[in-house]
Amino acid sequence: MGDSWLKIVWETVQTIVIALVLAILIKSFVVDSFLVQGHSMEPTLRNGERLLVNKFLYRFKVPELGDIVVFEYPKDPERDFIKRVIGREGDTIEIIDGYVYVNGSLLEESYLVNRGRDNFGPVLVPPGQLFVLGDNRTNSDDSRYFGFVPAENLVGQAMVVYWPISNLRVFQNGPELAAP
Repeated sequence: MGDSWLKIVWETVQTIVIALVLAILIKSFVVDSFLVQGHSMEPTLRNGERLLVNKFLYRFKVPELGDIVVFEYPKDPERDFIKRVIGREGDTIEIIDGYVYVNGSLLEESYLVNRGRDNFGPVLVPPGQLFVLGDNRTNSDDSRYFGFVPAENLVGQAMVVYWPISNLRVFQNGPELAAP
């Protein structure tokens, strides 16, 4: 009986160690959880929602216009921010009375409730950088204020809101934001 008990304990320990190693690898390189703090992405994301972030995707491709991304805040890399990609390297961004133009074309931003009346730019997005804006333009600390986001600051792409469960939804990244 002693040997079978030791065998069960050893197999249990092995299973727990393998599960922990897999969980650490998945969290480090594939998917992570993110807590939305603040109102800068309303109405798309609400304060207190939890979402899953795909950390793997941007190892192989650049973000598309309209992607909702989590990144290390350029002024304090210990903080993560979430915003929408509005411009990529080589794009010229200009905001006139709250309307965003990328390379001279007006963006259709159906997700906005309040675009504000800001004027900004024009600015050229430098190589290896992104221009990001919050969906709640009147309440967002974004590229208009802190500048461009280096591509190496990207944590990943928002995929799914999973909490609270009543807000469960999958994101449609990219296509929502289109120049005519």
